Amino acid sequence: MTTQKRNDPFIRNEKEAHLVKTAAELAERFAARAPLHDREGSFPFENIQDLKDSGYVKLTVPREYGGEEISLYEMLLMQEQLGRGDGSTALSIGWHMGLMLHYRTTRSWPEELFRSFCREVVEKGTLLNHFSTERSSGSPSRGGTPQTTAVKTEGGWLLSGRKTFSTLSPVLDTFLVSASIVERNEIGSFLVRSSDRIHIDETWDTLGMRSTGSHDVVLDQAFVPDEALISSYPVGQKPQAPSDASAWLLHIPACYLGIAHAARDFAVSFAKSYHPASLPTPIADLPTVQQQIGLLESELLVARHLMYAIADRWDKDPSGRLQLIPELGLVKYVATNHAISIVDKAMRVVGGASLSRSLPLERMYRDVRAGLHNPPMDENVIRNLAMRALAEMD
Repeated sequence: MTTQKRNDPFIRNEKEAHLVKTAAELAERFAARAPLHDREGSFPFENIQDLKDSGYVKLTVPREYGGEEISLYEMLLMQEQLGRGDGSTALSIGWHMGLMLHYRTTRSWPEELFRSFCREVVEKGTLLNHFSTERSSGSPSRGGTPQTTAVKTEGGWLLSGRKTFSTLSPVLDTFLVSASIVERNEIGSFLVRSSDRIHIDETWDTLGMRSTGSHDVVLDQAFVPDEALISSYPVGQKPQAPSDASAWLLHIPACYLGIAHAARDFAVSFAKSYHPASLPTPIADLPTVQQQIGLLESELLVARHLMYAIADRWDKDPSGRLQLIPELGLVKYVATNHAISIVDKAMRVVGGASLSRSLPLERMYRDVRAGLHNPPMDENVIRNLAMRALAEMD
């Protein structure tokens, strides 16, 4: 089941209901394709095309440049709905959707370049992601310095290196790359266009989220013009927190809550319809089954209430966004860990049949596990909460 419940308390008005309906219709298509893409580890090109054709990819683009400029809250409603259909597709497109919201809010690009790129998104369906992680240096969220280098040349830069976890790579003609500017001892973010100096090494063969196309992207002296240097900061200096507090990353917990919600719906439907010969009624009448359903329902409600409450606060109070950083991290921590627990309980309700590849639960079980490895990491979230609590007592 991927369609939204009519009485979903998090849908507050007609506009949100319309947005969720659009996402639910897409999710229905994606759900039908998800088992095969998961089994093959193939990229869902047709899903991405559906997202482009529907206008989904321009929803977070500024209105002044042809987009719909939907809010963070509205984006999460739609991303959660997509997650109910196919987690891999939801997580993949979430990077584009979130980044466009992020750059719309922070305006950290040169304005003319941003205007031009937004027009590409609106008119051509151009997608975006930022490739930062490298096998040798690890995640930039843990302080890794890029081994990818940018060397100055006439009129621009030559970029060389390998990026891992490059989600959406099979369909990206344009993407951001972080690289070390050696002669300036800085780390820069560059807007890169596809060329014959860039290729994809198809390394993505994983337990979960098998259809995100998160292959390695290899750059071999790829040229980017001077104006493609978006921003830079000194090596060893922690970059200043962006003015939006990176709330766009909430697309991650929205995706995993969508998967968890789909698992919940499957388990509840199964419990109400499965009537073994040994019982006079369906298993939904068993106290042990009701206990599992009640527990997973409580976890889902807690996580959804937290996510949408924080998103609503972020939307309504721009001046207080930086103070929300610990809570934004907490949303991801709660959502991903609860999602794992929810899918586990759903499988307990269904029983041994839940391990069958003919049912969606085993795929959901593998997919939600991936959430632990998306930013921010659990230990960083807990540390931020601890540091704030300690600071409050000074």
